[in-house]
Amino acid sequence: MKRVLSGIQPSGQLTLGNYIGALQNFVKLQHTHECYFMVVDLHAITVPQEPAALREQSESVAALFVAAGIDPDKAAVYMQSHVPSHAELGWLLTTLTYMGELERMTQFKDKSEGKESVGAGLFVYPALMAADILIYNSDLIPVGEDQKQHLELTRDLAQRFNSRYGDFFTIPEPYIPKVGARIMSLDDASKKMSKSNPNPGSYIALLDSPDVIRKKISRATTDSGREVVYDPANKPEVSNLMGIYAQVSGLSLQEVQDRYEGQGYGAFKKELAEQIVAALEPLQARYNEIRSSGAVHDILKQGADKAAAVADRTLAEVKRRMGFLPPR
Repeated sequence: MKRVLSGIQPSGQLTLGNYIGALQNFVKLQHTHECYFMVVDLHAITVPQEPAALREQSESVAALFVAAGIDPDKAAVYMQSHVPSHAELGWLLTTLTYMGELERMTQFKDKSEGKESVGAGLFVYPALMAADILIYNSDLIPVGEDQKQHLELTRDLAQRFNSRYGDFFTIPEPYIPKVGARIMSLDDASKKMSKSNPNPGSYIALLDSPDVIRKKISRATTDSGREVVYDPANKPEVSNLMGIYAQVSGLSLQEVQDRYEGQGYGAFKKELAEQIVAALEPLQARYNEIRSSGAVHDILKQGADKAAAVADRTLAEVKRRMGFLPPR
């Protein structure tokens, strides 16, 4: 089976966008691919994190992976920092990465904009991301549009290593599903729904209570007029809400449009909220069960052991090819 690698940062609450755009695809891929799904805590600290919050969010994200349907017996679920080979290969790849390549990264530009000082980790972390991917010789990488540039750098580094030290790394390909890949913000449909948005009303968190979900949807931005019509160019806000409705209900966009013909935004938003509540109810129940049982720690150890068995072999071969003495 081909290998799939992906990860999510524990820097904020996971959102409905993460669930539709990432987690649901992870669940599907685990049945047809060899999958490695990380909580990327080493990436999270490229910006300041409060230690207690980082620990809590790391455990929460891991539990949400499993609550969403990832089977730890099928796919490795683990903390990035629990497999030290990631960081070591990240350093080795940093030495193959050019300053100009890192300076062109749009995410670095966005996150550093307006700041007087920026940590070096934020600048070089694309090399660690490349290591995350290459250490498993991954074939497919589920990525959003905002991460495609980093994957291109990963491909360049793999080819650069292969050219210098002989063919070894698989050149990974992006996996971008046609459906559900991009859920937009509730307050601005020109921006992706993001857990890092300072306005909590802009996203539905997976652990939001039913009443909070209803309130956020009732306040979600809509376009002028009252027609529930899918028209991203002219009605981007309601089109985004219709896309969410289609994803959580299983209806097509045309069926959603037909259902609310002539009813206006009020009825549509009220029922959209109930559809989201119903979709998240079993996930939240499973999450609470996992957290209360403490099972997440055993899941993470099992996943890290499985991942390390592959990662450590890859790192050893990389170091041999680069000329490092083996440990005795």
